Amino acid sequence: MRLTGRDPATGRTLRVSVEDGRIAEVRATDGPAELWLAPGLVDLQVNGFAGHDVNAADVDETVVTELVHAVWRAGVTTVVPTIVTAPEEDIRAALSAVARARAADPLVAHAIPYAHVEGPFISAEDGPRGVHDPRYIRRADLEEVRRWGDLVGMLTVSPHDDAAIDLIAGAVRLGVRCAIGHTHADPAQITRAVDAGAELATHLGNGAHAMLPRHPNHLWTQLADDRLYAGFIADGHHLPADAFRAMLRAKGIERSHLVSDTTALGGMSPGRYRTAVGGEVELSEDGRLSYVGTPYLAGASRSLADGVATAISMADLTLSTALRLASANPGRFTGGRGVLRPGTPADLITFAWRPGDTTLDVRTVVVAGTPVVSR
Repeated sequence: MRLTGRDPATGRTLRVSVEDGRIAEVRATDGPAELWLAPGLVDLQVNGFAGHDVNAADVDETVVTELVHAVWRAGVTTVVPTIVTAPEEDIRAALSAVARARAADPLVAHAIPYAHVEGPFISAEDGPRGVHDPRYIRRADLEEVRRWGDLVGMLTVSPHDDAAIDLIAGAVRLGVRCAIGHTHADPAQITRAVDAGAELATHLGNGAHAMLPRHPNHLWTQLADDRLYAGFIADGHHLPADAFRAMLRAKGIERSHLVSDTTALGGMSPGRYRTAVGGEVELSEDGRLSYVGTPYLAGASRSLADGVATAISMADLTLSTALRLASANPGRFTGGRGVLRPGTPADLITFAWRPGDTTLDVRTVVVAGTPVVSR
């Protein structure tokens, strides 16, 4: 098959040829193209979307499969289901559902390279713990990580004590990437965690106390350490524009990526909902998800395609740079996906976008050379 569209970096028309599920050739051609062409988006943090919740008590392989299909429609071709703090049996049940979904469908298996467990070894303090249930936050335990099995490829942990730092070293030896997040760790502990092998920062600037010392604090240390790659939620609600722009400049484009961190209410219609975690929440027209009657966020609801468009306006980025933050940069943690290069998986999207748009209008989605969305 062949797919044609405008190159976000140059504006020229590209033609991508696909053979056996991989990109065979990328060639500039003459002639105009209405739509943009780019690698499929890569989202390292998805708790749910469009009503499908990987953390639901009744999650099964059908829920996971429908979640994958839903994010495909939003332009995400690689999705990492993210399981949050819960009793061990619930974490293992969710992981089992993901495993069964992958086993049942080769395209779903391709779309889900591994699972991300965010918690339960995080800060129990209000602020850093976010909406994680304090009843199930517990001391770092490498044996529990072993019991989760080989599907876990990423773990978010707070390195606020020696047990957590030892866990990071042990998990890395098991082949699990470790991310720092939901933490009240001090700067020295952050550095020790990176020394132990932590290589990412989970939604930096969020999952933290509302008030921090001017300096030192753990945010400065994570921004300053060039060994850490940072994820950001660019939905216009989790980070103010000036904070996002400053953090992106400090960490650098090369070491930054976007995540959606969506809950099951992602992509849903505005209104009031009742959730298993947090109770009564309200989803506004602009995608802000908050606890009813409060100014506090109750999670994220905007897709990664929304995040690309919002990042452009918040940080004055080019379309090409914003797409890189949502494809090639997170793709480095999924085996090098998110690039238009011969030999790589043919995960592709076409979309309409103009300056000022609040999302990418996704028209075509190809996963491993198979068209899965066509509008």
